[in-house]
Amino acid sequence: MGNDEKAASPREVRLDHRQVRVLAHPLRMRLLGALRTTGPATATTLAELLDTNTGATSYHLRQLAEVGLVVEDPERGSGRQRWWQAAHDVTSWEPTDFDDDPDARAAVQWIHGDQVRLLVERAERWLAVEHEWPTAWRDAFGMGDIFMTIPAHRLEALKTELWQVLERYHDEADPAEPGAEQVHLFLAGYPMLEGRR
Repeated sequence: MGNDEKAASPREVRLDHRQVRVLAHPLRMRLLGALRTTGPATATTLAELLDTNTGATSYHLRQLAEVGLVVEDPERGSGRQRWWQAAHDVTSWEPTDFDDDPDARAAVQWIHGDQVRLLVERAERWLAVEHEWPTAWRDAFGMGDIFMTIPAHRLEALKTELWQVLERYHDEADPAEPGAEQVHLFLAGYPMLEGRR
């Protein structure tokens, strides 16, 4: 497959029931995230990066490959050394996709919880070192919040519009641009249950 064909291939996957159940595992989530952020790698490289062992890494990469979330990179492989890459840039789903499957619903709930844990971990690590970063980055990073009262269809429209902006910036990003850093953005909206009428 040439570079033009690779660029034209779909870079987003809408998870099916099997994929979401396989993905709901701490090491598998970290493996897929590492492949998306650092690019193709071997199980050994990923094991070192994620501070785990190669056997576990190889096993879980094969599990992700069975459901099409990672693929081998045959251009880099040689002999017994297998290189892996993420099959997609973005994973999406709607919680209601899995209303008919209690196991998949539980998997999605675990994935959502893992995203929250990751947000907290990243925020705490940032707060511990933010004083070491240049002023421009300290002002650019961080988070904010806003309260509003809107119906579900307007919240869905807002979420869709914000995702379009994020995807545009993602597609236009140039890792070689001077001063560029990897950034992890989260988009979240939750009900204020304590104020519910």
